[in-house]
Amino acid sequence: MHPEKVIRDNVKLLTDLPNIGPALARDLRTVGIDEPQQLRGCSALALYVRLCEQTGFEQDPCILDVMMSVVDFIEGADPKPWWYFSALRRALLTRQPAGAMACPYLLPGQ
Repeated sequence: MHPEKVIRDNVKLLTDLPNIGPALARDLRTVGIDEPQQLRGCSALALYVRLCEQTGFEQDPCILDVMMSVVDFIEGADPKPWWYFSALRRALLTRQPAGAMACPYLLPGQ
């Protein structure tokens, strides 16, 4: 759903979350998230890594941005467009210590 259309009190389905349409809802179900509230306390990076592992290929890094957006929202922040998180994702990945990259599918700066 477009972030400007999200009404927090009406979020019942994954597709009620900001930036989540049917395809990303399927991705969330692939990693074991069936309801929006299950995102509370989750690591967006861990969800992304799990999705890459479950599908067997590297997902577009923008999927991590979307996961960051929904975790941020479910933790109480205002809904934001997924691209708001692109710079945050890049900074997160470049802060990973050498050899300790949390996501084996991404190189720093992607």
